[in-house]
Amino acid sequence: MASVYLGLGTNLGDRQANLRIAVDALARLGRIGGQSRLYETAPLYVTDQPAFLNMAVALATDLAPLDLLARLKGLEQELGRVASRRYGPRLIDLDILLYDDVVLDHPDLTIPHPRLCERRFALAPLADIADTVLHPRAGITIGRLLADLPDSADDQVIVAAQSLT
Repeated sequence: MASVYLGLGTNLGDRQANLRIAVDALARLGRIGGQSRLYETAPLYVTDQPAFLNMAVALATDLAPLDLLARLKGLEQELGRVASRRYGPRLIDLDILLYDDVVLDHPDLTIPHPRLCERRFALAPLADIADTVLHPRAGITIGRLLADLPDSADDQVIVAAQSLT
């Protein structure tokens, strides 16, 4: 089984319920391991939208990376996500952050997530559950990547809840 770390985000409706439903749905794809705290973050890029609630989940799965991506996109649709503008509001977003120590450059999928190292809203929850895991491109731990990220008023994260329960 592959050890996969997923980033989850939502900024529409009952955000905590959206995340809870998504985690329950992810259990159909493998075994859920750790779950991070929930972080509230201001939207980046397109700022005229509600704040996001983000978290990370560890998943042990037998699915290959591209198969997992297809299943995640299917779950997003099943859970009510509709196509919208890039970086726009969303009911649920499910991203593959890390997949074992795989480095993959495919037209449909890049692993590790190509913007992981610059996104506090992804690194902070990931560090909760994978602090000592090495980023396969950077060669340093997730915890170190988070610690080295420059402070910016644009990407502050606030712990919104210790868990989904």
